[in-house]
Amino acid sequence: MRKNFGAKPWIYPQPVLIIATYGADGTPDAMNAAWGGISDDQELSMCISAEHKTTANILARKAFTVSMATADQMAACDYVGIESGNQVANKLEKAGWHTAPSEFVDAPLIDELPMAVECRLVSYDPESCRLVGEIVNISADESVLGEDGRVDPDKLRPITFDSIHNAYRILGEKVGNAFRDGAKLK
Repeated sequence: MRKNFGAKPWIYPQPVLIIATYGADGTPDAMNAAWGGISDDQELSMCISAEHKTTANILARKAFTVSMATADQMAACDYVGIESGNQVANKLEKAGWHTAPSEFVDAPLIDELPMAVECRLVSYDPESCRLVGEIVNISADESVLGEDGRVDPDKLRPITFDSIHNAYRILGEKVGNAFRDGAKLK
């Protein structure tokens, strides 16, 4: 028997995304966002409210990066989500993070987060809080690449947000092969 919970923003897995920008004075800023994902081949969409400093920075600079939060950096990733950039100017420094400029967009890459999606602003709707970015580049530190030269999730150790229990969880083991294992049912 099923139990009904009503309309809730619950889905598994829900990525933990760290959005990084430069402020008007060039200071790097970042925030934690869980409501986002890929919405087209070269497009990322997420929901962030207008009162975030990060949102203002994106609208001013027309660019941002989105890093995958990792198990190794969980506390710092949570910190940039619970501390406001409007109140604390040096959030990244307090998180223990260092940045380098993206080669592709006017936004910082966070050294301690080894995978990032580098985006140009496509649109932002303040009513729905929907932010859309064009994916310009994906970069990954060699430390998280597998033998095939691609990102290895076991090395990256991305975390997800469990909105039901307000917890962070690490992604689990491989259980199958996409676009192949279901073929035996045809």
